[in-house]
Amino acid sequence: MSQRATRGNRYLSDEEIKNKPKVTKELLVRILGYLKPYALQMTLVLILIGLSSVLGLLPTIITGRMIDEGLIQQNLPMLIKLIFLSLIVTLGAQLIGVLQNYLNSWIAQHITFDMRNQMYRHLQKMSHRFFTTNSQGDIITRMTSDISGVQSIITNTMTSILSNSITLVAALIAMFQKNVVLALVGIVIVPLFMIPTKKVGKTRWEITNESQKCQDEINGILNETLSVSGQLLVKLFNKEEEEALHYEQINKKMVSLNLKESMAGRWFRLVLSTVATVGPMLIYLVGGVLMMKYDASLTVGDITVLVSLLGKMYSPVNSLLNLSVDWIRSLSLFQRLFDYFDMEVEIKNQEHPVVLDHVEGGIEFKNVCFHYEPERQILKDISFDLTPGKSIAIVGPSGSGKSTIINLIPRIYDVISGEVCFDGVDVRQLDLAFLRTQIGLVSQETYLFNGTVLENLKYANPKATEEMIVEACKKANIHDFISRQPEGYNTMVGNRGLKLSGGEKQRLSIARVLLKDPAILIFDEATSSLDSISEDLIQSAIDPLIETKTSIIIAHRLSTVLACDEILVLKEGTIVERGQHDELVKLGGTYTELYETQFKRALEKMNAEE
Repeated sequence: MSQRATRGNRYLSDEEIKNKPKVTKELLVRILGYLKPYALQMTLVLILIGLSSVLGLLPTIITGRMIDEGLIQQNLPMLIKLIFLSLIVTLGAQLIGVLQNYLNSWIAQHITFDMRNQMYRHLQKMSHRFFTTNSQGDIITRMTSDISGVQSIITNTMTSILSNSITLVAALIAMFQKNVVLALVGIVIVPLFMIPTKKVGKTRWEITNESQKCQDEINGILNETLSVSGQLLVKLFNKEEEEALHYEQINKKMVSLNLKESMAGRWFRLVLSTVATVGPMLIYLVGGVLMMKYDASLTVGDITVLVSLLGKMYSPVNSLLNLSVDWIRSLSLFQRLFDYFDMEVEIKNQEHPVVLDHVEGGIEFKNVCFHYEPERQILKDISFDLTPGKSIAIVGPSGSGKSTIINLIPRIYDVISGEVCFDGVDVRQLDLAFLRTQIGLVSQETYLFNGTVLENLKYANPKATEEMIVEACKKANIHDFISRQPEGYNTMVGNRGLKLSGGEKQRLSIARVLLKDPAILIFDEATSSLDSISEDLIQSAIDPLIETKTSIIIAHRLSTVLACDEILVLKEGTIVERGQHDELVKLGGTYTELYETQFKRALEKMNAEE
């Protein structure tokens, strides 16, 4: 929550303004790289844009002939012929425009499809550290609104640039063919369009970036306070009104930013529209003088066509100048996406990863050191080995590094120094998918997807047969519970499994791990915070497993610790004691303290209940 609050008072810094995306060859090449697979379709779009733009100017030119050859000369057949021709050309331009819009949308949809897939795959490869240090709201924004913004760029911004550029060039050519003097008079006003562009572009860029950061914060608030766990916390601490006010405050800021951005564009367009009215007036004035005093060949139809072409020219200029402002926003979106794409994958395979032909399931830690931040060491020179088929219990005070040890085995994190070996091979040399296939982890906080019991079980092994599923559930002491449900294995577990109790979720989690059939089982406080009945059911499921599988147990229950072949005692990231229960109790050290304050009390409680 504190991070949220800090970000809420944060505005765009001078450094962020200074480092805004610049139009570089590398950036443009990278953006155009997404168009490369659709080069054929883009070529066809360009042809259609050209045809549509040119055909769109023909009715204007035909109008001049209608005035001169039809109306002034009172030639009705010619007037009808020209009107019919104008309608045919207009219809043709519209039909081409429809086809061009469809192809353009098709390309945009497929490019964003590619980008979403690329981003999702990239995020899946990111380390656990990435998801613990980055805002979930920011991650979701990149995946959703940022990529959707790219679609708008392709369908609107890029197409508008091409279409308006072709129209502008075609209009200029047609104007100069009609009358050079009037064409020059018309375009002399164009430089006035450039004056407000730079200032408005900078203002909108700053507002856009601040607005995007505000949107990230809103997404973060929604993810935190409207999630199941977040909503429960809000209710328990009576923070509904406080959170509503906080959301209202950020929402109000977002509205203000959106209004600023909108009005910056509105005032810009107002100035441009005012400037654009000057050109036609000059055409009429100069054209009238030329026609009356100097050039008898200049007709009313010519002047009308030139005024219409001027409108056709100013409109693209106006649009292109507006698009230049939007293009800054587009670059910002692409840059945000590229920032994520450029993040290095921390946990990845080596160039030639190892896949073992025969798996035994031995684990060895060799002088392992680890930290999240250099100034705070978590593990210091940890060394131990676990023989295949044996079990080891890791105990110690909270914060001593127990969970960190087990996270290093499947490479949730990598060691800072030393080695973690699986069957004699450094886990960093093993194929990551192969390594994680061999490890089954049952954590204290069980996560279930919002689906059926069967769907959650098959997440571990989609090819599992009904017999395999039932057997795994029986071993986990959850089959009888599932069978009593009206829907059986098709029972919905709810969001994060909230329709089940803690013990039921844990037993389902054990069954899911058993379906994976890993070489190594890891139980991280699997019976923590459960009632005694649930704890007994889970314990009776765990005990037979640690007798047959290589197992690592982090537990607070004495019977679990006693069932293991060896006990490691951690304190402040160091193994301070190791051995069997009886000899460790006699040492009078950390384990003895744990036994007196935790294990013995749990044992007395268990005996009292019996």
